[in-house]
Amino acid sequence: MSILVNKNTKLVIQGITGRDGKFHTGKMKQYGTNVVAGVSPGKEGLVLDGIPVFNSVIGAVKATGANTSIIFVPAVFAADAILEASEAGIELVICISEGLPIQDMIRVTPILKHNGTLLIGPNCPGIITPDEALIGILPANIFKKGNIGFISRSGTLTYEVVNLLTENDFGQTTCVGIGGDPVAGLYFIDLLERFENDPETIAVVVIGEIGGDAEEQAAQFIAEKMTKPVVAFIAGQTAPPGKRMGHAGAIISSGSGTAEEKIAAFNKAGVPVAKEPNEIPDLLREVLKK
Repeated sequence: MSILVNKNTKLVIQGITGRDGKFHTGKMKQYGTNVVAGVSPGKEGLVLDGIPVFNSVIGAVKATGANTSIIFVPAVFAADAILEASEAGIELVICISEGLPIQDMIRVTPILKHNGTLLIGPNCPGIITPDEALIGILPANIFKKGNIGFISRSGTLTYEVVNLLTENDFGQTTCVGIGGDPVAGLYFIDLLERFENDPETIAVVVIGEIGGDAEEQAAQFIAEKMTKPVVAFIAGQTAPPGKRMGHAGAIISSGSGTAEEKIAAFNKAGVPVAKEPNEIPDLLREVLKK
């Protein structure tokens, strides 16, 4: 089983005629994702690789029944693109765009909540349910269908760790790159809860990083609510205080958000934490034996 996306997902691509949108549309369609429409204002009537293009998301939804959107537009327009999808009735939005101002996300978040729209991102690589649907910029060849759930704040580490899992015969139910921005959509707890309720997921891998307290909150949720084993890794273990490590959310300040604190929280919750990514498959084997 999958969480959030599957072979029945109907995807609309906002920014389909741009360079990145066009390129990744081809990759997603080639994977087998059910891409039903694209949106590019002023270009309605175009057909790209068999995909009809509309001026607006609401037009695409009415014509095709699209229920999921992915956004490939510049950061300055991305917040409005998210809101357009939400107002059109899209259930799940994946925003790939990087560099959205925090103020824009603060404005968008309560509206999405009011509309019941789920968001992954911004500044994320997307989501994949192997052999069913790829929505994002993830390299499809490293994923394998299986029974391990996967959540990561880091795009690059997503690729590295998933490849390690696949090489060690740990296939995945669904993999989600949530991004590392300080204000974002679905985060660890939201996804852990879904994996806990997914009958085909038997364990979850969590990739966190320094900054914020999302990992500490996740550890508390795991301790109180989860019956399935979780294995973790925290990126930035050698980062000095105050250093930004690529993501706007990955900043240590005032003695909080350190790797040590996050590792301690996971250990307290009974979650083994890998010192290096290549330890994760062995840790998974150990927790699955218990």
